[in-house]
Amino acid sequence: MKHWLLKSEPNAFLLEDLKNAPNQTECWNGVQNYQARNLMRDEMKLGGSRTVQPQ
Repeated sequence: MKHWLLKSEPNAFLLEDLKNAPNQTECWNGVQNYQARNLMRDEMKLGGSRTVQPQ
């Protein structure tokens, strides 16, 4: 099983935002790197293992 490490800007999306989101999920948009976008679209699966680390 693959494990994904995702980074975000500290003021872009807070942990509190995720806690307050419906079902504690949120669409990840604004990805500008084509390779990263393609990996997120093609390789990541629902229910997979992810770690989100604010920078």
